[in-house]
Amino acid sequence: MTTEAAVLKALSQIIDPDFGKDIVSLGFVKDVKIDGSSVSFTIELTTPACPVKEEFRRQADEAVMSLTGIERVHVNMTSRVTAGISDKLAIPGIANIIAIASGKGGVGKSTTSVNLAVAMAQTGARVGLLDADIYGPSVPRMMGLSGFRPEVDVEGKTIYPLENYGVKTMSIGYLVEENKAMIWRGPMVAGALGQLLGDVAWGELDYLFVDMPPGTGDAQLTLTQKVPVTGAVMVTTPQDIALLDCRKGIDMFNEVHVPTLGIVENMSQFICPHCGESSPIFAEGGADRLAQEYKTGVLAHIPLDMRIRELSDSGTPVVAALPDSEQAVAYRQLAGEIARKISIINRRKIDIPVTVQG
Repeated sequence: MTTEAAVLKALSQIIDPDFGKDIVSLGFVKDVKIDGSSVSFTIELTTPACPVKEEFRRQADEAVMSLTGIERVHVNMTSRVTAGISDKLAIPGIANIIAIASGKGGVGKSTTSVNLAVAMAQTGARVGLLDADIYGPSVPRMMGLSGFRPEVDVEGKTIYPLENYGVKTMSIGYLVEENKAMIWRGPMVAGALGQLLGDVAWGELDYLFVDMPPGTGDAQLTLTQKVPVTGAVMVTTPQDIALLDCRKGIDMFNEVHVPTLGIVENMSQFICPHCGESSPIFAEGGADRLAQEYKTGVLAHIPLDMRIRELSDSGTPVVAALPDSEQAVAYRQLAGEIARKISIINRRKIDIPVTVQG
């Protein structure tokens, strides 16, 4: 008769590619139950967006089915997202805060933030999206929430986020008229961002993505000083002028001890809507060279595609409108890569010697 020890021994042959250890010693395998010729167990991953989740399921099924007398195997895949260590006060309930940043405007940072957040939510993760661009908020329109106003508890000084596509969102754009110019000095911007971070009832979140304004100014410093930022994702185009400013962004986050999770090369190729041919109109290979220089990785190459732009303008992210498209697949792969990097960083707190791979 098959024993629990035999099941665990079989599952110990499955190696996590990031941590370099088997899933049993990592503590991922739980609740092994044997009922005659049937075996069930749970594999608890570090993120619902784990890129190798289905591969783990396949390997686990094959490993246990190879045991003598086993005819049925049920693998329950779950996840528990943990937070990294920080001596700063975190926002209660939020495990990880990720800055989506760029050195300059116009590189598609907000489009990336919105599609990334929705793609991550589609994996089952609890996701929030904070629009930190006080002067030019884009999240309300891109998330299909233009004209909506959040509920505010004046006495409790609490703002309740608006939700769409499974993502909780907050933006200064919900609190002012869409066409109103925000003529504020730096301290006012810092104060507003502090309120959007601390006075919003975010609830329990695995990931809070922060769509940063371009540059390396007050908003970036406010974020890193007020809350523990797990990591930053830099968005750029392949052209030299964008890469110059992307360098400054990476250097800034290095200065405040926030790791760069990687680079997203947006508009990497132009896809012709008529013939489907791709053209590197903003040059090519820039993000790869920059990633090599800073010893980080390129998380994704996102094409310049009319459908991404059109759907963003209409308030329907491409990952929601066209979930089977190549563009949506690219954003889901991006979500998986970011989740993987965060899991590696957070796993360090239990003394597993791992490094973030490019």
